[in-house]
Amino acid sequence: MNFDRTIKRKSPIGFQILAYFVAHPDAQDTLEGIVEWWLLERTIKFETARVKEALAELSSQGFILEEKGADLQTRYRINQARYDKIRELLNQKHA
Repeated sequence: MNFDRTIKRKSPIGFQILAYFVAHPDAQDTLEGIVEWWLLERTIKFETARVKEALAELSSQGFILEEKGADLQTRYRINQARYDKIRELLNQKHA
């Protein structure tokens, strides 16, 4: 049995814990600390990448608009011109 594939498939949390230890070899923590800090940090990084991809897709389809603020941060908002189409898509998804 290939342990590498088994742990990634059967224990994704175990895989994440090992990945954290590799990134922070001197780390140690309690169960509560691992859940609250380590796994949360890795989840936030993963979800941030997924949200970035989703925003790019929504922007490319014209559903949302991107605007750079004076602070150079990008802000996203709904494209009011596509509002009816967006509502239609959302209603189809939930129907």
